Amino acid sequence: MDRRLFMLLAAAGIVDPGRNPMPGVGPEPGQSTPGEVVDGAPAPSGDPAFDAWLQSFFQRSATAGWSVEVLRRELGGLTPDPRVIALDGRQPELSKPIGDYMRTAVSDRNVALGRDKLADAQAWMPAVADRFGVPPQILTAIWGEESAYGAAQGDMDVIRSLASLASNGRRRDWAEGQIWDALRMITTGAVTRAQMKGSWAGAMGQTQLIPEAYLANAVDGDGDGRADIWNSAADAVASAANMLQKYGWRRGGGWAREVQLPAGFDYSVAEGPQQTAAEWALDGVRAASGADWSEADANAPAQLIVPAGARGPAFLVLPNHFIIRKYNNSTSYALAVGLLADRIAGAPPLLAAWPVEPALSSQDRIGAQQALAALGFSPGTADGVIGLNTRAAIRAWQKARGLPADGYLTAALSQQLQAEAGPRAQDQAQGSAAQGPATQGPAESPATGN
Repeated sequence: MDRRLFMLLAAAGIVDPGRNPMPGVGPEPGQSTPGEVVDGAPAPSGDPAFDAWLQSFFQRSATAGWSVEVLRRELGGLTPDPRVIALDGRQPELSKPIGDYMRTAVSDRNVALGRDKLADAQAWMPAVADRFGVPPQILTAIWGEESAYGAAQGDMDVIRSLASLASNGRRRDWAEGQIWDALRMITTGAVTRAQMKGSWAGAMGQTQLIPEAYLANAVDGDGDGRADIWNSAADAVASAANMLQKYGWRRGGGWAREVQLPAGFDYSVAEGPQQTAAEWALDGVRAASGADWSEADANAPAQLIVPAGARGPAFLVLPNHFIIRKYNNSTSYALAVGLLADRIAGAPPLLAAWPVEPALSSQDRIGAQQALAALGFSPGTADGVIGLNTRAAIRAWQKARGLPADGYLTAALSQQLQAEAGPRAQDQAQGSAAQGPATQGPAESPATGN
C-alpha cells in the first residue's frame, strides 16, 4: 500500500521518535560499555552522505548498549536504496481526486473479491473478530487495502529501506527508531532478517505493520505459537485487529453513515463539531438511507465530512472512523475501508455519486496555498499537501466570498484564488523559496508506515 507514508505518525500517537534506543534484551557477546568509542563500524558504501549517517548510527547504537556483533552483522554491507529516496514523499492520493480513488477501492470487482476472501477465511476470521471486537468485514477490507490479501506485501529489505530513509534526513529520528525496533525483532528471535521484507517505507506483511507496530501488536492468530504476518493471513489480520482494539475500537459500533444535507446548508461546519445524530437532525442532516440509527451509533459523537465537497457524498463519521485513521492516518483510506466493508456485508452503493474531475497538479495545490496566504488566510506551509489547515483556510475564504464553504479544492477554485491574489501570490512564492523547502512530512499518513 505504497500510497501514503507515516504522515503525522508521532501526532497520531503511533510512534515515539525520541524513545530510548537500548535493545531491551539481555546482555550479548560483544556488547559495549555506554560512552565507549567503538571500532569496527560497517565498511563504506561509497555514498558519502549515507556512510556518514551509518557511521554515526553505528556509534550511537553501540554506545547506547546494542551488541556490536549484532550491529556489525545487520548493518554490514548496507547501501542506500535509490528507489526509497525516489518514492519518499510521493503520495498519489494527495493529487488524485478522491472520487477516482473510491471508484477503484470500492469497485464491484473489489467487493466481490472481498466477499470471496471473507468466505475463504471462515476457519479463523470469526474467532479473530470475536476476540478483538472488530467486524470481520472491516478486517477483510483492511487486509485487502493493505496488501491485496497478501499478494502485494513488498519485497524490499526493511532495514535497508529504513536506513535509506534515515540517511536522507527528513524523518531521521522516526526511521532510526524503526531500525532499533527491527533489530529487537531479530535479537529476540521473533523473525529472521531474511523474513523482514516489506515496502519502501518499512511496512511489513499482509497488514503492513512497521517494526514498532509489530512489536506492540503482533499476535498468533492461527494457533501455531508464532506471529508470522507474512505467511499467515490469520496472524496478520489478528495483529491488525489487536491494534484497532488497543486504539479504542468500539465493539458493536458502526464507523459512519452517508447523510443528505438540506438546501442552503452551512458547509463550514464540516470537520468541525461532533454531535449526536439527533443534534445533527436539528440542522436538517438525515441518514441518506432513511434507516434508523442503532442505539450505540445514535448516542455516539459524529462529525460531518464532505470529502469531495458539496458535489459529492456527505458522511457523519463515528468514533470508529477515527480508529481506522489511527491505523492509517488518511481520510480517503478510512473511507475506502469502511465503504468496502459495508459493501462486503451486503450494503448497496452510496446514493450520492463521487464527482468526476481532473487531478490537481502540484501548481494547482501550491498556487492555491500561496494565494490563500497572500489574501490573508492561513493555509500553513505551501507544500502542496491539502490538509486540515488548508481546508480550513479555503472554507474561510469561501465563506467570506459568499460561496458554499466546503473547503474542497478544485482546479477551477485554485485558478480563482490565484487570479484574485494576483502579484501578491508571486511575492508569497518568492518568500517561500527564500526560506527553503519544508522539512516536515506530509499531512496524512498510515499508522502502518505507507
